[in-house]
Amino acid sequence: MDLTNLTEQVARRHFLKQIAAASTAAMMAGEPRLLNAAEGNAIQHPKPTADACILIWMAGGMAAPDNFDPKHYEPFQVGLPVEKVISTFPAIDTVVDNIKIAEGLENIASVMDRATLVRSHVLPDLGHILHSRHQYHWHTGYVPPQTVACPHIGAWMARVLGPRNPVMPAFINIGQRLEGVGENEEIKAFTTAGFFGSEFGPMNLPYPEQAAAAVRPPESMQPGRFENRYRFFRKLVDATPQRDYLSDYQQESMLRSMENAYRLLGSKERAAFDISLEPTDSYEKYDTGRFGQGCLLARRLVENGARFVEVTTEYIPFVHWDTHKDGHTTVDRLHKEIDRPITQLILDLEARGLLDRTLVVIASEFSRDMIVEGVPGSNAQDQATFKVDTLQEMTHYGLHRHFTGGSSVLMFGGGMQKGFLYGETAPERPCLAIKNPVNVDDLHATMFTAMGISPQTAFEVERRPFYATEDGKGQSVAELFG
Repeated sequence: MDLTNLTEQVARRHFLKQIAAASTAAMMAGEPRLLNAAEGNAIQHPKPTADACILIWMAGGMAAPDNFDPKHYEPFQVGLPVEKVISTFPAIDTVVDNIKIAEGLENIASVMDRATLVRSHVLPDLGHILHSRHQYHWHTGYVPPQTVACPHIGAWMARVLGPRNPVMPAFINIGQRLEGVGENEEIKAFTTAGFFGSEFGPMNLPYPEQAAAAVRPPESMQPGRFENRYRFFRKLVDATPQRDYLSDYQQESMLRSMENAYRLLGSKERAAFDISLEPTDSYEKYDTGRFGQGCLLARRLVENGARFVEVTTEYIPFVHWDTHKDGHTTVDRLHKEIDRPITQLILDLEARGLLDRTLVVIASEFSRDMIVEGVPGSNAQDQATFKVDTLQEMTHYGLHRHFTGGSSVLMFGGGMQKGFLYGETAPERPCLAIKNPVNVDDLHATMFTAMGISPQTAFEVERRPFYATEDGKGQSVAELFG
């Protein structure tokens, strides 16, 4: 019996039960009440430096030493001790003198003069290092389990700021399937608006090339038939005893989300969802696959008024950044998929005069190491597939373990400094953050501050305050702003 796998399955089941209970409570809850303002103590929101946010999510654990924080490099050779391997790609120069990144990211290297690179992002171990728990924590700011369904940071922006364009969804999620892939229930647990209600939840577009179909009524539908269907749906909902399953607030929120969708279907902005309308030369610069197409779609949506867009390489267990084997070969492929589209996104936003007011954040749930799981001294269970002392074959070459002690976040636009390096990790193993650590609360506070939202913003949920950052303690990192 594989006890490691069994333990992980038990932990996941426990996680899902906790999330399900919180989701049920959210559906029955009434309208969350904004605190401070209601008591005559209006919270002071910061002046925004960004109007829109694009989160580029490297799902599965992007290893900082093989990407934005290269260390000592040793090429693969049979018999090489694993302890000597920190980076499996050599460092390359960027256009910023004091910043080097990994080979394979040459295009991103050419735009680092527009970027702030945080090399000291730290994550907690959370007891059992599960992608589901860490992705939930990163996207909501809260460690599960919680007694309420926590909103995604995109839902916070949608709820507090509202839409930039009334016909465009404020929160759009690109590239992640919520059905038919491993751990999809866990992914759905944080890809929601939680207690805010469905109108502030994401529009999910797993396949960018099919996004146009999501905003177009079926061709077989006769004129007026869609309108009739919508009216019938509203009548049906109004006649159904929804209070057995949804609060009045949640029911109205669901109806408003339907109204928003109906409005979009009749708007000119729906053309933004059709990436086939992009000029051929521009389309080809992005077209490295589904992720690259997602970056193109994100640019088109932000151009047309989307508030928050997440683009992901998609989380599937043991696929993409979840490199528990054959790490170097997999990351080499991923470099080819992400390098050109991310760079083109930045260049296009800049050329259109949008980069200064669009915050682009590239992040992952944790980093990786060949030897250390979590941080030194952690009791977290080792998730490594290969446990070898010396390299015997290419599948051993790569960063297989989950490392939470030092990760990288790359930020462009939205008021961030340009060509700026912040924080530092140790040059030798363990590569812990040793200068200016930034935790999830403070990173979220920085993102919220850029968007003009106080990190202390709170809503009353189940008769207690629920903050944008946990307990309102998140502190924006002022040094990151230009």
